[in-house]
Amino acid sequence: MSSQAAQFSSEAEHTSITGPWPHDASRDPVLSIGRVVEELKKEFPAISVSKVRYLDDQGLVTPARTKSGYRKYSQTDLERMRYVLTQQRDSFTPLRVIGEHLRALDAGHQVEAVRRPRIVSSEGVSVAPSSPYLSARELTDLAGVDFSTLERYSSAGLIAPDIAGYFPVRSLQIVRHVATLESQGFDIRLLRAVKLSADRCSDVIDQTVQSTRSRGRSSDNERLNAKVTESAEIIADLHREFLRVSVGQIL
Repeated sequence: MSSQAAQFSSEAEHTSITGPWPHDASRDPVLSIGRVVEELKKEFPAISVSKVRYLDDQGLVTPARTKSGYRKYSQTDLERMRYVLTQQRDSFTPLRVIGEHLRALDAGHQVEAVRRPRIVSSEGVSVAPSSPYLSARELTDLAGVDFSTLERYSSAGLIAPDIAGYFPVRSLQIVRHVATLESQGFDIRLLRAVKLSADRCSDVIDQTVQSTRSRGRSSDNERLNAKVTESAEIIADLHREFLRVSVGQIL
């Protein structure tokens, strides 16, 4: 085979694998949005119709449309969404970066998942050490919700940005938990009671710490911070046991 023929063969082979990734999945638009949600819920319980539509709006999937305007998804679309949700869950990769990965995969390139240096807090939240706050865009990308959902949670008093519009990094887990509960039928307005309960527990800890300071029992801030953290963990465990007892009474 001549070098020109070999080059043509190589280019033809590359061309044959371009297009929406994964290249070996069916592109027949046979899945309704409800069926897609049903399939994804097996692995991602917080997925919802609005989240699937959001991924569509971000250009990460391109479902077909019926004459009536309804979305119809293919197996390719389903696998792309599964890839997006997995990257968000396992490596906290922003949607912008995931979109770049998908475009590279569409072109037939190999993509290695990017895992930025992160630390894991005692609450299990993986965060960048130099970034204790998240912008609204980062929070929506990492939590997998849209801006309207973030606004609803903020209006309900479940999360609160600072004056510059940035959220504490722990807001990420709060948003995820609230989204999961909402997908299970919980009214987010009722979850405000959980937030108020946490605030009251914080007040109890603060009163104890202030009392300790006033009596001069400890001037070591590091030891005092450790005590606050330990007390918060114990109270969280206590609250969990109280809740189990209460739930046991209604079962």
